[in-house]
Amino acid sequence: MPHPFRFSVQAFTPTDPQDWANTVTQAEDLGYSCLHLADHYLGPGPAAEAASHPPQMVAAIPAMMSAAALTSTIKVGARVMCVDYHHPVVLAKSLATIDFLSGGRLEAGYGAGWITSEYDAMGIPMDRAGVRIDRMIEHVELARAYFAGADLDQTGEHVNVHNMAGLPASPQPNGPAIMIGGGSPRVLRTAGQLADIVSINFDNSAGKIGAHGIGSGTADGTLEKIEWIREGAGDRFDDIELEIGAYFIAVTPDAASTPATLEAMAGGFGMPPEVLAAHMHTLVGSVDEICDTLEQRRDEYGISYINVASRNMAAFAPVVERLNGR
Repeated sequence: MPHPFRFSVQAFTPTDPQDWANTVTQAEDLGYSCLHLADHYLGPGPAAEAASHPPQMVAAIPAMMSAAALTSTIKVGARVMCVDYHHPVVLAKSLATIDFLSGGRLEAGYGAGWITSEYDAMGIPMDRAGVRIDRMIEHVELARAYFAGADLDQTGEHVNVHNMAGLPASPQPNGPAIMIGGGSPRVLRTAGQLADIVSINFDNSAGKIGAHGIGSGTADGTLEKIEWIREGAGDRFDDIELEIGAYFIAVTPDAASTPATLEAMAGGFGMPPEVLAAHMHTLVGSVDEICDTLEQRRDEYGISYINVASRNMAAFAPVVERLNGR
């Protein structure tokens, strides 16, 4: 049985507190299942420009708690927390506190970090990818124990915790779902082994958003990523929820408008319209066409959880209304 469709909103740049409150409450009102932050700290400047990454206006952890306080049903999370930016126990307790105070509405996302210029700007050493992934694994192992309220006794290369229990324990029976995101082979095999939700992203091993990463999001590239997840997951693959960011969205008034919209967008990416249309992070078309595309991709790839930017959430809401939970 395929997983039911779920949809989340990625919130990047509120202009003021009221804009933030409106974004959060609108996401809940429109039926999105989760509101995600990005765990990035770059404001405008040379470091953000070097990364080709949009600024993250607010810090993820307090914004997640604010979102939970403004709402009553929508889950909150980060897509994803960069473990290198946080002490393991402080991060686990912070996330556990959000889960506890929100009545069990946390989705816990973990990642190994990737923006070279952000590490440099923040003065944090950036270890090679294998070390960063090892560190993320130990963070996730700690989080599982922490959310269970267990006595913590973990001795590792990167995480060492002893003589204390994890409190507050999660009000969710099995703890919050853990998401791991990435786009390179080892991180996706690791995600398949450890995560409840795998966020399929670009291969950002270049340390910035660029042509290589975007190019890895083709249908063939995504199939390869799913195979890496399957290799890590083994027999538990069917239990994993596969998530993807729809970064390039245009909801057209009708099917007749779609070809011209695709052609205009494709020109900006320097690729043929048919290639852009098949790109797994692209959804262009009428509501009917996008719903058909998502159902086809779920059938072929198993992807059922779609993340959209807050700037697109209102236009995309008819798709959410039609497919939510189906």
